[in-house]
Amino acid sequence: MPTSLDALFAFLLAAVVALLATPLTVSLARRVGAIDLPNERSLHELPTPKLGGLAILAGVLAAGLIWLPWDGETRAILAGAVAISLVGFLDDVFELGAGWKLLGQTAAVVIPVAAGVTVDNFTFPFFGRLTPGTVDLIGLPGGGSIDLGDVGTVVVIVAVINVINLIDGVDGLAAGVCAISAVTLAVIALSLDRNAAGVLAALTAGASLGFLRHGFPPASTFMGDTGSNLLGYLLGVIAVQGALKTNAVVALFLPLIVLAVPILDTGFVVAKRLKYGRPIYRADRWHFHHRMANIGFSQRRTLAYLYGWTLVLAGLALALRFVPYSDDHGNFDALWTAVMIACGLLAVASSVYLVYVLEILKLRRGRFNPETGEFEAIELEDPSPTG
Repeated sequence: MPTSLDALFAFLLAAVVALLATPLTVSLARRVGAIDLPNERSLHELPTPKLGGLAILAGVLAAGLIWLPWDGETRAILAGAVAISLVGFLDDVFELGAGWKLLGQTAAVVIPVAAGVTVDNFTFPFFGRLTPGTVDLIGLPGGGSIDLGDVGTVVVIVAVINVINLIDGVDGLAAGVCAISAVTLAVIALSLDRNAAGVLAALTAGASLGFLRHGFPPASTFMGDTGSNLLGYLLGVIAVQGALKTNAVVALFLPLIVLAVPILDTGFVVAKRLKYGRPIYRADRWHFHHRMANIGFSQRRTLAYLYGWTLVLAGLALALRFVPYSDDHGNFDALWTAVMIACGLLAVASSVYLVYVLEILKLRRGRFNPETGEFEAIELEDPSPTG
């Protein structure tokens, strides 16, 4: 069984390997033509190599092979990491269609799920321990059944992959958010005696930070879909192994809080695309970082705000895990309950500030242009409340 010290060593080795390997991926990207050319949605101005995710993979594999327990689940997790990175690599080089990417992501995720990385049951407030169950395949040759826990796990991990992929639109954003999230999940997993998941989270954080040295604006390279797919996959696996498979009631919500920023960003973008009748897989300028660029934020200022938001929500998740505000029998400690309320208010306040004050959602009279992703004021000829 790995220890907290193993997690620290895994973090450090993954960081060093990713740091040293990233320049090598720059040469490879130029050789195979994996270059991100600026376009109307880009926030960078120069052609940039985009295979930095291979350095993250190198860090993950180097640390994982040493400090993760060498069992069937670990082998499947690392094999899935290689598979999802291959899908991202092909997309970075050849620009795969949305359907092919989704198929590749699903196939990669099935590898660890088939080996036991799945949610067999979970604890839900007021309902206790719940088991997803199975569905019989009636009428199909050979019969059989589908485990709903396996299906749900695949859906959740694929969703996390795409959530991280969608926020990777400004230098250093995905790597930084994933590093913060992974450190938080590592602490939570280790506290729940899910040490293997804690080590996996720690090395994921280390690899992210090692790459971030090169990916922070102005970035010399991007992680590309190779990296964003990999980090989303690892965070999804960590959430399943480190929290969802435990008996803790609050564990069901901790990954949602930790990953709230990319989840909210994706939810906002998907809602806008549905509202204006555009395919949800078609890229646009409706993401949080695009909205911030539209109101004049630099890339570093955008990172500061979104990193800060992620840190506040990570702090709330840690408070929910460690602050002894209740004895789990309906009795609350007044002082610690006040601390929890303060943490919750801080998280709500920061969220309201970023959503409203920074104009992620604009409530004044006007029209949203779905082509530019910008709000255009409307001057009415009369004061009647139309438009």
